[in-house]
Amino acid sequence: MYHRFVPLFAFIFISQVVLAQKAPILKEVDPYFEMIRPEFKGDLAYETVAFVEQYWRIAGNTGFNNSVDWITKRLDEAGYVLEENAGAKSKLTYRIEKREMNRPTWEPVSASLKIVGESTDLLKSSSNRNMIYTYSSSTPKGGVQAEIVYIPNKEVLETKDLKGKILFSDSVSYRTLQSAIKEKGALGALTYDMPSYLQPEKNINSIQFRGLRYEADSPAWALALSFQAKEKLKAALAKGKVEVLVSIETKIYESEELTVVANVLGSEKPFESLVFSAHIQEPGANDNATGVGTQLEMAQITAQLIQENKLDLDRTLTFLWGDEIISTRRYIQEEEKREPEILWGISLDMVGENTDVTGGSFLIEKMPDPSAIWTRGNDQHTEWGGRPLKKEDMKPHYFNDFILNVFKAQGSYANWTVKTNPFEGGSDHTPFLQANIPGLLLWHFTDQFYHTDQDRLDKVSQETLKNVGTAALASAYTLLNGDDKTAKFLAKTILADAKKRLKIEYQLSLEEIKNGGSKEVEMDIISTWNDWYQKALMSISDLSPESNQSKSESKLNKISSSLTKKLGSQ
Repeated sequence: MYHRFVPLFAFIFISQVVLAQKAPILKEVDPYFEMIRPEFKGDLAYETVAFVEQYWRIAGNTGFNNSVDWITKRLDEAGYVLEENAGAKSKLTYRIEKREMNRPTWEPVSASLKIVGESTDLLKSSSNRNMIYTYSSSTPKGGVQAEIVYIPNKEVLETKDLKGKILFSDSVSYRTLQSAIKEKGALGALTYDMPSYLQPEKNINSIQFRGLRYEADSPAWALALSFQAKEKLKAALAKGKVEVLVSIETKIYESEELTVVANVLGSEKPFESLVFSAHIQEPGANDNATGVGTQLEMAQITAQLIQENKLDLDRTLTFLWGDEIISTRRYIQEEEKREPEILWGISLDMVGENTDVTGGSFLIEKMPDPSAIWTRGNDQHTEWGGRPLKKEDMKPHYFNDFILNVFKAQGSYANWTVKTNPFEGGSDHTPFLQANIPGLLLWHFTDQFYHTDQDRLDKVSQETLKNVGTAALASAYTLLNGDDKTAKFLAKTILADAKKRLKIEYQLSLEEIKNGGSKEVEMDIISTWNDWYQKALMSISDLSPESNQSKSESKLNKISSSLTKKLGSQ
């Protein structure tokens, strides 16, 4: 999807990569790289992924809670102390927060789907672990045998007698089908819905997991189909009446939600912090056993470096493992429990992919910047998608460019590709941003196995786990120990990045004007980028309240004014 812009920007893009590796701020980061790289092997991260990914995980169920046990055991081994047992001078602590849930938890046991008259199963959960809808109920023992009714549209739901039938659709939403099951007496549903980026005609046995609304007084069951199963079922229906045998066993039971919070107490400014968050729930390896494992090795290495007196952190570093978005949002809101003010938040979600197998690349999802308003050039949304933002949605901050520079440096060192995408949302970075805390997402996309039962250990790269964890820790240590000197280097870096961005946007705007675009719109784009970077420079004050970036801001204004005048004269 980038080919349209390659001829015009290839040189600029290559120059950006080289310059980013030489960013002034890297003088502050390099000592931490030298400290971390020999220690971060990826062994614990990969071992954790292998353990966690064997379970189908949602908050409160066996797999989720066993993953929590794994995390806390490794924290104990690394030297973290349970808060209730910690002394006044304990720097490494953790706690397990327990919450009542507003609904029971759920876990799959087994399922099979068979066309009556066929000798083999159409699907079975031993090879298609995502075929059972989350919160699906069990069928009666021995299964349910009934006729299939194909539902091509909502009108059929309204006009056909569905009582005692099993619904099948590849075009009507499962929520609509669930309502019909409740209201018209259908037994259950079979559905197919695989986005094109999952390449279903290639990955014919993949199933992307789906979920039902939990309704205690109206239990329902549903199965999701692979492309191959859907095609076989439609072919059978084309020949006449079809009956299937469906057998499902699940568990729905009361439980509690667990969240693990580990802290490395800052020695100088303990009430300021950076928070890493990795969610445990979801059944995949990359999503998100890789985040869980990478973050755990990050916590282990941090403890080791502190215990060996190789590292001291001025501010507090927090590692959070829990239920996606829910745990992070609650941690942010419950100020009385966490104490430190959160200055930065980073989400680790799908951070260990073998991109040779999955496709796509490693991405840093940026805080909302103007590329999320005007998405063009090398800034492109992923197939996951993102809505166009407005100027009032912008979150100007140095965090975007700082993190990108650090990760690009690790990419250069390890021959590892690092890219960005405009803000899209949907993971643990969003609660930070909603609370006006700088927040970024580390992830991979496009992934042809995303949310499918093919997201297993063979799609994970230990080398990627190591690269992400190394760059994430180097970033964190730099910020947590950030001071006046760091602020000065950072100001130089942001100014250099701003100049490069304005020049790129200017070239893009020239191209748009030549093709009949509005001068006013293009001048507005340049002006908005200038405003964003002006405020990004001002944000450096969170590292050094005494720092003054007025000279950098003035230089940037001159560059922006010059470029907008040139555009206006076209």
